Amino acid sequence: MAIRHFLSTQDWSRADLDALLAQAAAFKRSKAGTQLAGKSIALLFFNPSMRTRTSFELGAFQLGGHAVVLQPGKDAWPIEFDVGGVMDAEAEEHVAEVARVLSRYVDLIGVRAFPKFQDWTVDREDRVIHAFAKYSTVPVINMETITHPMQELAHILALQQHFGTTDPGSSPGQVLRGKKYVLTWTYHPKPLNTAVANSALQIATRYGMDVTLLCPTPDYVLDQRYMDFAKRNVAENGGSLTVSHDPQSAYRDAHVVYAKSWGALPYFGRWADEKPIRDAHKHFIVDEAKMALTDGGVFSHCLPLRRNVKATDAVMDSPSCIAIDEAENRLHVQKAVMAALASS
Repeated sequence: MAIRHFLSTQDWSRADLDALLAQAAAFKRSKAGTQLAGKSIALLFFNPSMRTRTSFELGAFQLGGHAVVLQPGKDAWPIEFDVGGVMDAEAEEHVAEVARVLSRYVDLIGVRAFPKFQDWTVDREDRVIHAFAKYSTVPVINMETITHPMQELAHILALQQHFGTTDPGSSPGQVLRGKKYVLTWTYHPKPLNTAVANSALQIATRYGMDVTLLCPTPDYVLDQRYMDFAKRNVAENGGSLTVSHDPQSAYRDAHVVYAKSWGALPYFGRWADEKPIRDAHKHFIVDEAKMALTDGGVFSHCLPLRRNVKATDAVMDSPSCIAIDEAENRLHVQKAVMAALASS
């Protein structure tokens, strides 16, 4: 039987995602469970983490399991991912051995590995997590690479629960259909990963919303792979997809504003050339004036967020901000995913 990994929500059907969200909602009502009793998960962090590490460790514990945290290159050996190369540099062992050995020890493997930010044609292949999925004999979970599927589920659960309270006649799977959703780029002093933006675009179109991708210039439009996923999702689930460079029209009558900063792909690895464009668009900050254009819209962000750079204090501290709810939901959706994969 083929191993079922959780690398991208695009690999899972809407029915499967709905089932995960329903289980996450149940865990939100009652945290304790036994779904991971006697089981373990190895969490490999190639990049820093606060919410992801905490929520995965606690999630495994709350379901009766055990998490082992590893940081390759720090408290574990550096790993090589090239195939056929001569390992005469820093790496001490190959992913082919790492993944197979860990599979003999644990029941699940989680991987967090950001792009190298040097060559997008290389980074977009997502080689680290796909190598683990290739060699592992247990399910592999994406804890953020060039997408962030766990954040997607946490985000959608927060939106379903927010809008479901005002529309009790709708089922959770349909409550977001037709909502105007703005995925807005925001300024950041450094170019950041496109992972959360890619994921937000995928999941918002998967749930039938009218999605506007708001970014400063065409250079900030996301990779064609994710634009194509979004178009396919719209065709299958309803809703729409629009690209805008005008904050005023994009925010007007929106029900959801989701903010994230990301680097422009045509300048990938040449960030000094991109910086003047980024610096010229600090006015893309989410502020009270823009939120006033919405239809009583909610605001969220994946966190961490630089206040008064990406969003103002007033927006972050307003009742319309559901970023903390979304962050809490990371715990619940990750438990749902671990439980589903451990039983498969």
